[in-house]
Amino acid sequence: MKKLLSAALALLLAAGCSSSPAASSAAPAGNESAGGKTEIEFWYAGGKTVVDLIQKIVDEYNGSQDAYFVKTVTQADYTETFQKLQAGIAGKAAPDIVLLDTAPARMLYEKQLVADLRPLQEADPNYNADDYFAVYADQATYDDGGIFARPMYGTIQICYYNIEAFEKAGIDPTSIKSWQDMAEAGKKIVAEGYDFGWEPMGGDGKNLIDAAFANGAKVLSDDGKTVLINSPEWVEVWESFRQWIHDDKIMTTHWGGQGWEYWYATIDDVIEGKAGGYTGSPADAPDLDFSIVQPMEQPGWNGNVSMPWAQALMLSILEGSSDAEKQGAYDFMNYLTNPENHAAFLEVSGYAAVNKKVSEVESYKKYMEENPVAAVLLKQSEHAAVYPVDPTGGAILDALNIAASKIEVDGVSAQEALDEAQKNAQTALDEALGG
Repeated sequence: MKKLLSAALALLLAAGCSSSPAASSAAPAGNESAGGKTEIEFWYAGGKTVVDLIQKIVDEYNGSQDAYFVKTVTQADYTETFQKLQAGIAGKAAPDIVLLDTAPARMLYEKQLVADLRPLQEADPNYNADDYFAVYADQATYDDGGIFARPMYGTIQICYYNIEAFEKAGIDPTSIKSWQDMAEAGKKIVAEGYDFGWEPMGGDGKNLIDAAFANGAKVLSDDGKTVLINSPEWVEVWESFRQWIHDDKIMTTHWGGQGWEYWYATIDDVIEGKAGGYTGSPADAPDLDFSIVQPMEQPGWNGNVSMPWAQALMLSILEGSSDAEKQGAYDFMNYLTNPENHAAFLEVSGYAAVNKKVSEVESYKKYMEENPVAAVLLKQSEHAAVYPVDPTGGAILDALNIAASKIEVDGVSAQEALDEAQKNAQTALDEALGG
């Protein structure tokens, strides 16, 4: 992803397509579709079910008013969306509104290629910033206070426990407040004949990062010049997981294999009764049998509340669009993210809510009763964390992922692995900052 973003931005700059708010104010009037409506082009990606639902919402929007007509263009995934977007901007054929990962949206704002939503929001009497979870909304806010996107949905990892394993070991899942509690529960579960008490998801360092954030760990210093990933707050947490996996043998983790093999191996261990539970994704829900497993929030650390890393997918409006197109894109954005349509999207996709008001929608209340993951996600989003903006384009996260592999797979001490990670990440940061 780091290489992709860097290459895409290089293409944008090479094409000389960087624009400014002043230049866009002189843009021609918006394109008109049949019937005199201003046409708004929307690019997004998703599975067939999600694509069909969004098209249904678009059709309802188009029929609900006479000012705008939204035309949809679907992409294979978010990577392809960004690739085609940079080409579209360079060729003056960009959409008016697009669904992106946070990092590309932020980078485009830095180059003045996506619009600051503040003027539109300030002119909107119905907009209320407090309707959105801060952990997602904050990711769309730039250092200068500019708002470069509206969160459409979130994703955040949660825990799933094996009901029978917890019952056999006499463990009340509501009693698990910290990873220390989970470790003690893991010992009891293993004593009942299970292979492992818990399985953090492998493949990268995300689970360990989540736990470290609960211990007050920081990625960067306040001035952004020093990488802090080998501080005591990090080492304490990551060494504990090394001990639980390699010394105590009450946990394990799967890495490698073809594609998502490690992920499904983890789920299988819990479903088949080999482990007491695992840390995974809300997207796992369709593959789970909730008569066997149940979801719960991630634990905190030594009395601190959990603070797992939350990520948001963002709706951005292109700066090169005319004023009429921007207003139409904003109007559609409001429609797409209103509580009722947001609830409908979440009920199909299973992602985390970014608009708090979905909890007031009757269909979503029923959905939460039938799908316990949704209720857990709402609670988890109230105290989640944002991974900081990485000036290196991902080198710090790469270093953390390598360290996690060494600790979880090879049993290397956390201090050694994180010292090496910090050294490599600091070198990358110094280069990024021109040091």
